[in-house]
Amino acid sequence: MDHFHYRGGHYFAEDVSLEQIAGDVGTPCYVYSRATMEHHWKVFDAAFGDHPHTILYAVKANGNLAVLNLLSRLGSGFDIVSGGELERVLQAGGRASEVVFSGVGKSEAEITRALEVGVRCLNLESAAELERVNRLAGDLGVTAPVALRINPDVDPGTHPYIATGLRENKFGIPPEEARCLYRLARDCQHVEVTGVACHIGSQLTQLSPFTHALDRVLDFVFALQDEGLSVEHLDLGGGLGIPYIDESPPQPDDYVQALLETMARRDCRLPVSIEPGRAIMGNAGLLLTRVEYLKPGNQHGFAVVDAAMNDLLRPALYQARHEVVEVSRGTDTPECYDVVGPVCESGDFLARDKLLSVKAGDLLAIRSAGAYGFVMSSNYNARPRPAEVIVDGSYHHVVRTRETTAQLFDNEQLVPQ
Repeated sequence: MDHFHYRGGHYFAEDVSLEQIAGDVGTPCYVYSRATMEHHWKVFDAAFGDHPHTILYAVKANGNLAVLNLLSRLGSGFDIVSGGELERVLQAGGRASEVVFSGVGKSEAEITRALEVGVRCLNLESAAELERVNRLAGDLGVTAPVALRINPDVDPGTHPYIATGLRENKFGIPPEEARCLYRLARDCQHVEVTGVACHIGSQLTQLSPFTHALDRVLDFVFALQDEGLSVEHLDLGGGLGIPYIDESPPQPDDYVQALLETMARRDCRLPVSIEPGRAIMGNAGLLLTRVEYLKPGNQHGFAVVDAAMNDLLRPALYQARHEVVEVSRGTDTPECYDVVGPVCESGDFLARDKLLSVKAGDLLAIRSAGAYGFVMSSNYNARPRPAEVIVDGSYHHVVRTRETTAQLFDNEQLVPQ
């Protein structure tokens, strides 16, 4: 569900019209609904009932400080994949003790900083990383809490760029190798193994890959227990998909229930962490853009807008489909358009084959852009990145001002004569 809707032919975010936001802030800009993001987080949290659990929001989906701060106020933990994301969480008021650091290539500086501030857990992905963490923890005189991320070799049925649980992916450790690594970790002086982690991919629309992966995780946990190696928690990752256009992914409570039923069937009561990102923020945000020109084409027209692939990369990178709606419903007969931007690439499109009743100057909303939207934006073609706005009831707050062209040059210098 979300809080974007029409009133009298005009599109609103909660109780604020997008036309008002465009007038106040300009376009393109990202618009997020506070009520939507908070509702989505609470649904995940409530679905676990009395089972011990932690909701770790995946910062890579949308790392705006205001977003992180609002989720932290709800009691959220955070899943991070870089040192920069760690600093974002801390700057936003998040608790280091509720941060799990995932990722296949953590640097020495990132690991050191994470240990200094006392993150909850480092999810490790190789023997070399275990050795590095043990050494750096020893240098600091601390014990590093770690989990090993296993690769269960489960096909998530998603785009290959966001599949992470197959044997050919770079992520995780095969269970047979991970058992040896757990034995090695047990003997490391400055490491304490606290859990098992697993994440198989993003934008999953079926429950079976999740439960299949969990069964393999539990096989691994019970094999460890047979050797006298116990763990304290399961980090089951994220990846639950959202409806962009015609997808029908499971609801969050059905997803959580499937996990809990699998654990009950296997007689496992370990605390669980999950890492939703897209499922919290995806449909809580949209990209607001204005039509610059309507251009005829051979088979259909082009609606040339002021947003581009540097603002929303998903369609060009993943061939992702987003719903596009008119901010003010037109009365003319809809025509078929590709919605494209001004970037000098044929891959610069935001949507294909959309029936729209628009004219130059009209506003369009690219829906389901709250996750992997701004965070993947760039300054390609020397384009400043857009503003970000959070709507809260009848108020809207600019939570990132639009970049200026001058700011793009701040870190550059000319070569002296």
